[in-house]
This record gives sequence, C-alpha cells and structure tokens, in this order.
Amino acid sequence: MANIVFIATSLDGYIADRQGKLDWLYSIPNPNNIDTGFIALMEKIDALVMGRNTLDTILSFNCDWPYTKPVFVLSNTMTTVPNGYSGKVFLVKGELQNIITELNAKGFNELYIDGGVTVQNFLNEDLIDQMIITRFPILLGGGTPLFGELKQPLNFKVIKNEILLENLVQTTYLRDK
Repeated sequence: MANIVFIATSLDGYIADRQGKLDWLYSIPNPNNIDTGFIALMEKIDALVMGRNTLDTILSFNCDWPYTKPVFVLSNTMTTVPNGYSGKVFLVKGELQNIITELNAKGFNELYIDGGVTVQNFLNEDLIDQMIITRFPILLGGGTPLFGELKQPLNFKVIKNEILLENLVQTTYLRDK
C-alpha cells in the first residue's frame, strides 16, 4: 500500500501562480508530447484522492477526463458529483486515516494524492509514502505552495533523480521512517 504524490513545482516551490493559474507548466516545450511519468503512474495506481479545488481546476481545463481510475474527492461541502462524472468521481469526507483505511479495504491500495491542500494535509498526518516532484526552471515569486507547516519533520530519501525535456528535474522521494 502506498500514497503517492506526483506533482510539478516551480523552483521556489509553488504549484500555481499568484492568480491560481498553471500557464507556467507550458513554459518548457514538449512538441512530441513526451510523457514525464504520468502514464506509468496511472498504470501503477488503483485510484486518486484529491480535494475539491483540484477537481474544479481539472474540470476547468475543457479537455477529456484524464483519469481511467476512480477519483475520490475530499469535500465537506460538496453533496453531489458534477453532471457527467457519476461512476468516475466519488465524494468522501472524514478523517484522512479513516478514509485511507476504507479505501484500502475496498482494494484501493496504491493511491495518487493530488492537490496542494490535500498533499499538505496528508503530509501533516504522515500519510505520504512517495513523492515524485518535477521542478520547472522558473521562479514564480508567490502563489500556492506545495508544502506547508508540519506537526513534525518528515524524512525522505532520494531514490531517483533525472532530467526530462532537457530542463525539468524530476526527483522521486521515498518516506524514510
């Protein structure tokens, strides 16, 4: 069982700019649409867990639904799944450890954890086993940070580091407990 973060950040650690936009993710050309690990991640995981804000962001992209696995959305206020996403999106709420235990009991053992606040909350509960962070060579100077305050320090070890598209540095970290 593993809870995995797969996310891109600016050099200064932001996942969205000050306006909440992600345009900077297209600052590195990828004319051949070379996969940077998303396909392999999708093959490895059983489901995704994300917050409502991340779901809203994905729905705003005006593209085909990018996930073939169930998406569990953490929300205390959302009461219905958006039209057209029944059977793809499922609402969950409660304590994170309880949610993970329930998902694991249903056979969802490899989980992709996505979204800034969601990642921060999972880290604060020491529920992240692996992080794959792709750093873009751009300083945003502000925005939505990937990391926030923690109850205690968490140690990770680097298990892989590679350069993608000549400019991106992707590092895979494993929780060192």
